[in-house]
Amino acid sequence: MGGQAKSKKKSKPKRRDTGSDGGSFGLSPQDRMKQRMHEKAKKKSAEKYSVLQLLEKTEEYMDSFDFEMAARFCQRALDLAPSNLQTLDMLGNICSELGDIPRAKEISLLFLRAVELSPDEGHSKYMYLGQIHTAQEAVNYYTKGIQILQSVLDKQTHITALAGAAALPPHDPDLPTPKDLCVAYCSVAEIYLTDLCMEDGAGDKCRESVERALHYHNDNPEALQLMASYLFSTERNEEGKQYLIKSVGMWLPAQKERESSATADQELVQNDGPPYESRITTAKLLIETEEYETAVDVLEGLLEEDDEVVQVWYLSGWVCHLQMEKAREQRAREQKEATEEEQEECQALREAARSYLTKAKKLYGKLRCDDQPLLEHVEQLLAELGGEMEGDDGEGEPALDDDYEPSSDEDEEEAPMEH
Repeated sequence: MGGQAKSKKKSKPKRRDTGSDGGSFGLSPQDRMKQRMHEKAKKKSAEKYSVLQLLEKTEEYMDSFDFEMAARFCQRALDLAPSNLQTLDMLGNICSELGDIPRAKEISLLFLRAVELSPDEGHSKYMYLGQIHTAQEAVNYYTKGIQILQSVLDKQTHITALAGAAALPPHDPDLPTPKDLCVAYCSVAEIYLTDLCMEDGAGDKCRESVERALHYHNDNPEALQLMASYLFSTERNEEGKQYLIKSVGMWLPAQKERESSATADQELVQNDGPPYESRITTAKLLIETEEYETAVDVLEGLLEEDDEVVQVWYLSGWVCHLQMEKAREQRAREQKEATEEEQEECQALREAARSYLTKAKKLYGKLRCDDQPLLEHVEQLLAELGGEMEGDDGEGEPALDDDYEPSSDEDEEEAPMEH
């Protein structure tokens, strides 16, 4: 297309095929411009920075959690040295942090090349490949990464033992830790709870992986929660509940304290607990075990962090509905009439549930979600509660009485459910 437009300029025939790889032929003018800019940036980087310097800048941005800038510098390093294993490892980790799925698929090809170049060194590439694959293929990648991690840790232990306490080497933050092994075993356990749950021996393999995870980091919240999930799946509910409560206790109190502090660093709060998706699972498990107040605390934190997740609004409405039903059932068992205060509390829960569920339904349509069972349950609950909240544009806070807080019995004077 661009070549035809310039066909009369016979004095410059090479303009049509420029580029050392000949890849610009047939591209649109915009794509050719991007290619030239990329080549120019690559050349400039080569002149200005070495690969080592680019990776040092990458690490600086990663340490400050600026993964977008880290990705830029790491990509420049990869342009200069496409087979550099450290660069491949770092770029894969950055893409995982950014949640860039299309780019992740591209990086997976680079990691497969890294596996070919150095199959027995560097665990990160296997952890990355495990994340983007499923079922047994993912387990195989994680298992290989675990073997390399274990080997490195054993070597570190041996060196430390030989050196003695008086001559310990300085701590290297880039070296793997037992926590890394814990996280890897958690990834394997989760696959046996989900993708491979119907495989023979899946339960035993899940339990073994969680036990190994806890061996390397016995107070890791995700490992404790996975143990709870495994125990629930084997109908050992009381034991599972103990693990779940212990898991939540490792991070929720500190998060609530920081959230309530006027000087708290929001970014620190968000990065202190388990990942967002893991905390959604936490809320679900707490609801299943009728730990409603704690579930609301978890859901409040999730909404504070990201208020455009349909499932979190749905669960918030669902737990309010369950709290209301539980109170009603308790009065029926005791054959008691509701006091005026209990009636007000029930009404507040009803309105809160309607507001949350109305928001969930509106957001479902806005984001074009594809979870029909969730939508059907939302609509069912709204029908039971009196329909969608009138005049709720879905952008404001749930309509609650100023003196009511369904989440807990603490701090009753504070305005509840502020999202």
